[in-house]
Amino acid sequence: MSKKRPDVVLDVDERPRLGQWFGLSLQHMFSMFGSTVLVPILVGLNPGIALFSSGVGTLIYLLITKHKIPAYMGSSFSFVVPMMALMKTTGYPGIAQGTVAVGCVYLIVSLIVSLVGSNWIDRVLPPIVVGPIVMVIGLSLAGTAAKDATMNGSHYDLRYFAVAMLTLLITIIFNMYLKGFLGLVPILLGIVCGYVIACFFGIVNFGPVMSAHWFSLPDFQVPFLTYHPRVYWGAIFSMAPIAFVTMTEHMGHIMVLNELTDRNFFKDPGLNHTLAGDGTASIIAGFVGGPPVTSYGENIGVLAITRVHSVYVLMGAAMFAIFFAFVGKLSALIESIPSPVIGGISFLLFGVIASSGMRVMVEHKIDFNKKRNLMISSVILVIGIGNAYLQLGEYQFSGLAVAAVLGVILNLVLPEKAGNE
Repeated sequence: MSKKRPDVVLDVDERPRLGQWFGLSLQHMFSMFGSTVLVPILVGLNPGIALFSSGVGTLIYLLITKHKIPAYMGSSFSFVVPMMALMKTTGYPGIAQGTVAVGCVYLIVSLIVSLVGSNWIDRVLPPIVVGPIVMVIGLSLAGTAAKDATMNGSHYDLRYFAVAMLTLLITIIFNMYLKGFLGLVPILLGIVCGYVIACFFGIVNFGPVMSAHWFSLPDFQVPFLTYHPRVYWGAIFSMAPIAFVTMTEHMGHIMVLNELTDRNFFKDPGLNHTLAGDGTASIIAGFVGGPPVTSYGENIGVLAITRVHSVYVLMGAAMFAIFFAFVGKLSALIESIPSPVIGGISFLLFGVIASSGMRVMVEHKIDFNKKRNLMISSVILVIGIGNAYLQLGEYQFSGLAVAAVLGVILNLVLPEKAGNE
């Protein structure tokens, strides 16, 4: 076990006090909730099931990674387009098989990694590649945060911008000046205050909250039991290849967590365990009616801001997600949090992730007078942030995936010194 950094409040294996545990876990649950339920809403799946599967998937992930990696598994946006198309053709049975296939791809790659080892990672992903990739993970989400903070449907809304900025300002103040337990939950407090501000601005819709039932059993869909047995090869082949894209994002998140916690999760518990955990979580999601899941940058941002890295806190967040999936009014209340509140918080969360990438390069004293380093970082940053995605037929590879692959290739082929250095 690595030595705890002096600036860390709770290390990975440390358990918070019961009073702290509640607030810290609730903070993580709030942070991931909006994105996790948005994916099924866009596709036409049940948001309650997605919430349930994200909680169960996180618990499974923590178990498979031996409770060593503080990560939360939420609905993946990478599969939205093929799932929307499948919903119009095969319906949920096809999506379910595609989701299970995604998990199987992860498990196959995990098996390969367990056989060949992971020593190649240090060679393929040195700091000059890792730093810019981590920055891209944060900065590529900036547009999403800005849209949440400014756009009311299809038009710009000054009230949204005001709520987002006030939420951001209050959260920064909380983070800088609060002490004790309150100093550990600035994100949660920021969301609560932002919600109250949004109420004063008249942009909160309480209708769904009032009409929701206190207890609501999610409409679980169990493929292969409730549907006639049939293999949807088109659904499998449309979703399974995208797993290689989300693996890149998965490894990027592991890189960020490595830097935050001063550990090397690629070696302990091992990349094979992290991939197996992610894949198993997606398989479970497919069997209960949820979309594929992946690790969440929002929760990594919370870890970075609060300096609370405890896996027990993420475990608590997962339990809250499962519980809230069955409490209709609580789920509806959280769904009623308006987008500018989430946008204001996201400015901070995504910015902290990007700053973590910058810290990687500073701490490893990357010399940008060397043209090799300048070329690698420039390509990764612009292609990744600009989302220069690759479209091959019906398959789309995100700008982050393209940037990561090009960064790795350039690192392997470029000489240490340019000819005129």
